[in-house]
Amino acid sequence: MCQLIHHLLNRLQVTVDEQSLDHLLSYCIRALQQCNSWTHVEILQAVAALVYGNGPRCQKFLPDLLGKKGILLQLSAPTQPDVDLRRAAVYCMANLCLGIPGQPYLEEQYKTVSLQTFLVVMKNPKSPEVDDITVCKLLQNALKGIHSVLNVGRINLTQTDQLGSLLAVLKTYMFYGFPGVNIEVPVILYPAPLPQYEGSSPMKEQAEGAANSSKQVGKKKKSRSKSKKEQSEDQREDHRETAQPEPLHGAESGRQKGGDSTFSLLQLPKNYSDKTVPSLDGKDPSNSFYPSWKKINSSDSEYSDTEGGIQSKLRSLQAKVRQGALACFLSTIKSVEKKVLYGYWSSFIADAPGIGGPQAVSLMTIALKDPSPKVRAAALQVLSAILEGSKQFLSVAEDTNDHRRAFTPFSATLASSIRELHRSLLIALVAESSPQTLTQIIKCLANLVTNVPYNRLKPGLLTRVWNQIKPYNRRKDVNVRVCTLTLLGAIISVQAPLPEVQLLLQQPSSSGLSSSGSGTPHRLSDSESWRKPQQTAHRDGDKENLESPQCELGWLIQLCVSIVTLPKQDPYSDSDTNTGAASSLYEPSPVRVEALQVLALLVKGYFTMAQTSLLELGEVACKCMEEPDPSIQLHGARLLEEIGSGIVQQHKPDSPTPLNQRVSVSQVVSFWSRMLSGPLPGALQNDEHPTLQTSTCDAVSSILPEAFPSLPNEKQILCITMLLGLNHSEHPLVKAAAVRALGVYILFPSLRQDVMFVADTANAILTSLDDKSLNVRTKAAWSLGNLTDTLIANMESMGLGFQEEFSDVLLLKMLKSATHASNDKDKVKSNAVRALGNLLHFLQPHHISKPQFKPGIEESIQALIRTVQSEVTMKVRWNACYALGNMFKNPAIPLDAAPWAAQAFSALTSVVKTCKNFKVRIKSATALSIPNSRERYGDRKQFSEIWNALVLALEKSEETEDFLEFKYCASLRTQICQTLLHLLQLITAEDHSCISKSIAEKGNLMRTFIQRFVTSGVEADEAATQAGPQDRVRMLERAFQHVQSLQEVPVDEKELVVKYLDQILEHCTESTELQSALKDTQE
Repeated sequence: MCQLIHHLLNRLQVTVDEQSLDHLLSYCIRALQQCNSWTHVEILQAVAALVYGNGPRCQKFLPDLLGKKGILLQLSAPTQPDVDLRRAAVYCMANLCLGIPGQPYLEEQYKTVSLQTFLVVMKNPKSPEVDDITVCKLLQNALKGIHSVLNVGRINLTQTDQLGSLLAVLKTYMFYGFPGVNIEVPVILYPAPLPQYEGSSPMKEQAEGAANSSKQVGKKKKSRSKSKKEQSEDQREDHRETAQPEPLHGAESGRQKGGDSTFSLLQLPKNYSDKTVPSLDGKDPSNSFYPSWKKINSSDSEYSDTEGGIQSKLRSLQAKVRQGALACFLSTIKSVEKKVLYGYWSSFIADAPGIGGPQAVSLMTIALKDPSPKVRAAALQVLSAILEGSKQFLSVAEDTNDHRRAFTPFSATLASSIRELHRSLLIALVAESSPQTLTQIIKCLANLVTNVPYNRLKPGLLTRVWNQIKPYNRRKDVNVRVCTLTLLGAIISVQAPLPEVQLLLQQPSSSGLSSSGSGTPHRLSDSESWRKPQQTAHRDGDKENLESPQCELGWLIQLCVSIVTLPKQDPYSDSDTNTGAASSLYEPSPVRVEALQVLALLVKGYFTMAQTSLLELGEVACKCMEEPDPSIQLHGARLLEEIGSGIVQQHKPDSPTPLNQRVSVSQVVSFWSRMLSGPLPGALQNDEHPTLQTSTCDAVSSILPEAFPSLPNEKQILCITMLLGLNHSEHPLVKAAAVRALGVYILFPSLRQDVMFVADTANAILTSLDDKSLNVRTKAAWSLGNLTDTLIANMESMGLGFQEEFSDVLLLKMLKSATHASNDKDKVKSNAVRALGNLLHFLQPHHISKPQFKPGIEESIQALIRTVQSEVTMKVRWNACYALGNMFKNPAIPLDAAPWAAQAFSALTSVVKTCKNFKVRIKSATALSIPNSRERYGDRKQFSEIWNALVLALEKSEETEDFLEFKYCASLRTQICQTLLHLLQLITAEDHSCISKSIAEKGNLMRTFIQRFVTSGVEADEAATQAGPQDRVRMLERAFQHVQSLQEVPVDEKELVVKYLDQILEHCTESTELQSALKDTQE
């Protein structure tokens, strides 16, 4: 009966309904409880077939199977003498733990019990009478169960012992049956900054088995790098697994002769990431580790019955165990937070090559020395997952200084680990011949390059990677070429612009083709060099260019341009699956897309070097946008956007590029005239590809503002008309890009003074501000903020003429829309309140006096006050404080008589005293310094509250719970002192008592900070004040003179304040004169 169940479900793939499943499982459980033990293996096979993929439907049977006295727990215990029965029970448990997406998973207690059972099996897999092949199958089943538990649902591994025990087991079996390695990992790995000793194993069974395995096979040795290219991957793997394994003495020693050796492993626990890198072919990397785990019995027909055949089978099974352990490690990385895994960094990544002594085994040991290419690839995938997202952890690495001291800093240890990773991966790159594993090596290098802080390390690492990877862009395998371009892109994008990379880009094109540094890539065979550099045909004609200092950049651009635009020389040499004449004529689409991305990164990071090829790159972008392939079109548009953004950045006032080295405005005009005469307008109107429209909108928005008025008039009208039309697109991405582009155009000097354009843009923005898409509303709010900035700029430059010409109806509509948007999500709200501040600043007396404006003004001010007081994100509160200050600048706003004025000042004083974010406090103190007359601060009580709040804020300016806020302390004190001096210049006789009281109580505190403010240099990073010491002294003098001139003040109070200010002024004057004298002497 059980054999029939197993046959129907496992062989014939029969689906079981829930009622049948209940009956059959109930029957099998009773059979296990009542029948003789010799039948249990067959019954467990039936149970395994029944529960496979049906775990969520077996909830009511879990107590019988996995409870305290559950059948599966009893049969899988180490005390179980029948290893086949134990293996079958573990296999059942693994199938039961297999999760189905979208269905409920096992309860936490059963997951924990199952995981502990699997770990017990891994720690006690073998008894003396059990053969190694059976042990390997038992281990595979246990690893499958661990993988299932970790893969579906986050399991609680927060306790150090739980995670450390799991990692110790996985590390042990990553090297199971590994030639020449026999280690004993501690029972638990602990995260600690000190080494953790791992000694050689006293158990010799595994070592003897490995030794016997190597003796049974022929003496012939074969180097991995010399395997024939025409061999299939399976043939290569089989050959390596049957070849004589050689012991490992060092990561760089290659396959050396000698007997087995034992390693002691030193642990320096550190860190790694919890993200995984998908395989290049898009398949789940973890699934590829288990080609045969769905079957409890693997076929023996492929192996002979001879002793050599048994040893070959054993080595193959041992490789699958190592592969399974690495797959579980990959799932562990996904299941545990990165900050927890950081401590285990050097348990798996070495920090020294170990020359002259035993090598600490690590993931790179497997990547360099494992005979199975699948296991090597699995180790590299794990290493990639560790490196992914490790930028913050690796950022502390530093070796720029020589550390000659009694201890090695952690930063130096981490830097050493990074150097060792570079060295080992480059050695693996040279030695590897399997295209699939080679792809993983290059992807791993790309992840490493992306996350390493090269600006804190000694130069040279990137040079060795650059020189060694260049020849691989000519490999036949498409995936290798794609990854090579990805790595080149990572090099030119990391911390750009990096001096070392700038030097690499300036090297002669002949250098680097043969590797230098830590290794030399093997010479490409004739079959591999099918793709010659496209620029060689023009070598004679370009001889002068090759002698220029930027010829290496020319090589990189020419390489990418040739990949994108030129037909491939051998149309049948690629293994791509593209069909059709066009696709077979050019390189495969993934290679061309990656080449376009490299060009975009090059333009973004090193624009001053790429600008010599500006027109050529523009032509590449145009050609790509004319092609039928949407992905090529899209990346062509993105390249164009990066070129435009590079030009804009170069022409900004703070750009470090000298004026004579910038792209001239006339060149920019010629460039965009050519682009707008090409496929750009067609791409903007391509409704079938909204992503392309989005990128094209972004590209059009990157036109240099100074060049826009010099474009032909029809091109200007074309851009504006297209963007206004796309603002009504039904696709949210297109609409968001269009309204953002309008927000850029509204700042153009040539357009912002055009009242009709401003009005059309305003209506388009207000339409998008009511869109149902949050992304569209966010972009519209940003554009509305830019639009209101334009209104203020026009008000200051054009005066009343622009304000009177601008529509009152539209202005009121903008005010109401911004008020409504201030109640939206924080992403919308931050720019909505910014717009409100500008609009309230823009209003004129005739607006304020109109009845239809009064409710809108009241509502908008109340919205700002609520935002300042609310618990929204700090950026929103910062903008709201800025908006209130902006409103205070409008003399037409009746601050002295408005009922809401007290609420506004109260909100600002509350924030300046209590807000946890110092940048918000700074902006609120700035807003309190805006009113330019005493009347605008309200009555004596309100003025007193403002003064006392500022004094209290000054007293608490160093009190914070967040360490990151300390860097803003000086700016906060600077702004508060400036606001206090501003208030002193405005006080009346009625306010004098408040000032004298605060001086009597906290005079010493105030004196210290005010003297420091007046005499120190500019500290106001966030306070927007650039007054020097002389200006600050004059500010103090004006305050002193104003207080001294007050009449009808009690004599004692006046003398107190005047004497106090006179002492501060005298001290500050002497200090400033001394600083000036010293400065003159130095000059």
